[in-house]
Amino acid sequence: MNRLTKYLVTLPFADAGTTELPLRRILRLSLFQISVGMAMVLLFGTLNRVMVVELGVSVWFVSLMVALPLVFAPLRALIGHRSDYHHSAFGWRRVPYIAVGSMLQYGGFAIMPYAILILSDETNNLVFVGQFFAGISFLMVGAGLHIVQTAGLALATDLAPREKRPRVVALLYSMLLLGMVGSALLFGHLLEDFSHEKLVRVVHAAALATIIMNLIAAWKQESIDLKRAVANIPRPPFRETWNEFLRGGYASRLLIVVGLGTAGFSMQEILLEPYGAQVLGLTVAQTTSLTAILAGGAFIAFALSGYVLSRGGNAYQLASIGALVGVFAFLLVILAATVESALVFRVGTALIGFGTGLFAVGTLTAAMELAERGHVGLALGAWGAVQATAQGVAIALGGALRDLVSAMAVAGTFGHGGASSSFGYRVVYGIEILLLLAALVVLIPLLLRRRRDGASSAPSQFGLDQMP
Repeated sequence: MNRLTKYLVTLPFADAGTTELPLRRILRLSLFQISVGMAMVLLFGTLNRVMVVELGVSVWFVSLMVALPLVFAPLRALIGHRSDYHHSAFGWRRVPYIAVGSMLQYGGFAIMPYAILILSDETNNLVFVGQFFAGISFLMVGAGLHIVQTAGLALATDLAPREKRPRVVALLYSMLLLGMVGSALLFGHLLEDFSHEKLVRVVHAAALATIIMNLIAAWKQESIDLKRAVANIPRPPFRETWNEFLRGGYASRLLIVVGLGTAGFSMQEILLEPYGAQVLGLTVAQTTSLTAILAGGAFIAFALSGYVLSRGGNAYQLASIGALVGVFAFLLVILAATVESALVFRVGTALIGFGTGLFAVGTLTAAMELAERGHVGLALGAWGAVQATAQGVAIALGGALRDLVSAMAVAGTFGHGGASSSFGYRVVYGIEILLLLAALVVLIPLLLRRRRDGASSAPSQFGLDQMP
């Protein structure tokens, strides 16, 4: 046993590996999640701030650019469906989609910094050129990351043994989290002394890193299948496959749960740090640490959920616990303003991350259980489509509702009791609690039905070999 093997067996997800799919191979495959996390940080964090603060781009335009990648989120179900039946010369289904998505990300990042620099100069008569190509670049990167993540998760599901899939899914989402946190720290360091030249170098380096990581991730992961390459496997219409997927009510209810729960956890994403600063008087360094607290809670949840599910835990029950933890977490965040306690606020923040992690892994594993007759890509794509769309809409609504309620409170609409600086935030957190409770209401019948039917909580075996 070499040193690398000795080190790997000490990792939190060491038991995710098998003889057929060793941990080293899973970790290599997980590089696509790191590249996706890096792209998300650039789109929704680093470039967002750079355009507004350093380059003076209009906030409305920056908001529009950040929202553009969400256009492709609802198409993830279609992308997954097409990858289930893709026909290629080597019999590959997922790798061609990972390649196309990677090239879209690379192309978007290649033109993005130049477009941003053009539109930052409002006196430039060709500023519309920058606006056009900035929109194109954000669309390309958004489409690419959605394609890569959908096909990558489907490939991981194809490769992992049935009993190990929950652990593999948890590991992949831990790597996504690692990619986001690491990229945020790295980009913040590289752009500390901002210049136009540094912006171009950083974004182009991200483009190159995306191609390299995705190439390494997909290399020799999907076997060449010459029988499938020459077989004429018809691809049924998407509507027909979608209706079959929804048959029985499990899938439609699960997608409603995903939408409600994701929205419930996501409305706070741009509000926690301002809440800590304005209401509890935390410093910039203290509010910045909230990201690490959230990430820590989520990472613990990923590790715990993978452990529980791999030992027969129920995915619906795990998602329900995650939603309940979220309700308690938001109550603590609201309470923190009343008792003026930063400690209570930090505990609530950690529990938000923990509940989010349990809910995400639980619902994704449940979606995997519903995949039948080779519809792995469709199931994971549908989950991703609802999750990404709900998250984007919830984030936008969270900020808008907070501003609207605060403005109404200042105008005296809610009387003297609404004049508190925390009132707008509390209203949004209250709505999030209601959304999580609504998700629980929809989840309970699913959980009871699964117990009544005596269905196994382990993900069901599905793949091309079970197609009729």
